[in-house]
Amino acid sequence: MCAAFVGGLCGVGRLNLVKTKSNSRVRSSVNRQRVIVKASIAQDVWNVTTVRKDGIDAKKKVAIIGAGLGGLVTAMELLDAGHEVEIYDIRSFAGGKVGSFQDKDGNHIEMGLHVFFGCYYNLFDLMKKLGSFDSLDLKEHKHQFINKGGNVEALDFRMGPVGAPFNGLKAFFTTNQLSPLDKAANALALATSPIVKGLVDFEGAMKDVRELDNISFSDWFMKQGGTRGSLERMWDPIAYALGFLDCDNISARCMLTIFQLFAVRSEASKLRMLEGSPDNFLTGPIVKYIEERGGVINLGQAVRNIDHEIAEDGSIRVTGIQVAKGPQSVPVEADIVVAACDVGGIQRLLPDSFRKYEMIDNIYKLETVPVATVQLRFNGWVTELQDEEAMKEVENVAKARGLDNLLYSADADFSCFADLALTSPTDYYKVGEGSLLQLVLTPADSYIPMPDQEIAAKIEAQVKELFPSAKDLEVTWSNVLKLNESLYRERPGADPFRPSQETPIENFFLAGSYTYQDYIDSMEGAVKSGKLCAAAVQNKIARD
Repeated sequence: MCAAFVGGLCGVGRLNLVKTKSNSRVRSSVNRQRVIVKASIAQDVWNVTTVRKDGIDAKKKVAIIGAGLGGLVTAMELLDAGHEVEIYDIRSFAGGKVGSFQDKDGNHIEMGLHVFFGCYYNLFDLMKKLGSFDSLDLKEHKHQFINKGGNVEALDFRMGPVGAPFNGLKAFFTTNQLSPLDKAANALALATSPIVKGLVDFEGAMKDVRELDNISFSDWFMKQGGTRGSLERMWDPIAYALGFLDCDNISARCMLTIFQLFAVRSEASKLRMLEGSPDNFLTGPIVKYIEERGGVINLGQAVRNIDHEIAEDGSIRVTGIQVAKGPQSVPVEADIVVAACDVGGIQRLLPDSFRKYEMIDNIYKLETVPVATVQLRFNGWVTELQDEEAMKEVENVAKARGLDNLLYSADADFSCFADLALTSPTDYYKVGEGSLLQLVLTPADSYIPMPDQEIAAKIEAQVKELFPSAKDLEVTWSNVLKLNESLYRERPGADPFRPSQETPIENFFLAGSYTYQDYIDSMEGAVKSGKLCAAAVQNKIARD
């Protein structure tokens, strides 16, 4: 949520290094269509994905393209299984869209705003394994909406010992973000949704949710009796935060998947944020784990092509990759190649010959959403609405004041934002400085061509419309980071085009949050994709 960011860039430009020879090897059959085999949806949603480690003696050389979460997790699992793993990424830092880096002045620059839902079971399991779970700070159990004029409303899930679904019902019935009429219509829409069925039949409800991929959330919601006012004042900000799209353009499946989890388990709607930067508290520990086990991460190295052989029967077998070295390319042989890219990266990387397989060709039917992340540092505490003197107390983080949580707004071009100096002070608070607002602009089509200073000034003005008490505070530093291609566009009808991790091409696998897993495009989705990819590799080796 607010963070979509997974998978590294794969580089651009391809060399047509393709060999053709007879291939008499017996290849495992993989359907041209995506094939998902599972015991139950509930197991995939609630349980941590496991990867087979025992009973496989063959050790392989694995090349992974992309150092985002999907690629890093694939590497961890395959290193644990005893394989030789090397990662390549065009960026100068690991983490892909969940990564961060420091500028020349020591400011931590994030690729997006990273918020951790309580149902990120695979990601939490990973962080516990790395010893970094305690770096997640649990926030107050409410989702806050900031309206013009400093009016703060919320979905307040706090209800003492009472949990789901009753705390959720209380949150929606008591919020003042919606008018009484909109709240009543909202209750009607949710009461007639698969969410209610999921309380007694989770498996059946999730299957119903999957069937709603072809309709937008707006269309579904309005047919259930919901109102346009509910969409505009509450659901649009949430949709923007989840998938960088509004309710008119996001699949009902995407939205209802999250709501189904919220309704069934109390912890699912709880929010956590890192105490500092992703580089120090998320991707850094992963990189350390990989390197301590002999894995190699090559940053600043683009992959230009995937080397492969085409047999007389037309089947394709991957043999390695071509890595850029100046104007030349260096071949790297590999037994297994994993493309852990984002959507734009994989579309540029794949050789044309791979597109004869329907599953591969479908990748080109996926689209992406542009996003811009703006950081504004102020000389006071922007979200402190009550005490003007406290707003100016910036010399001691212990006296920091304001809203320490993820924040939504229906009245600004940023869908969600947070004051990182409050939520993640270890790396983002600076003595003598106040708020560091990180704001997500999405979709950012109109902002991408604008100069950074113009964007920062426009967003500062919108911030002060939300927080008029901060009108006299000054911006002391700003940064704008633009991604033309961020999350895959979870529009109605796009879900069937997501590929599985195992492909019809021998020795070639996929990872990344856009690939198919029982969650949305997110950090949790990326981790699940990496585990599923490693499991597919292990199963393939076992079959051979």
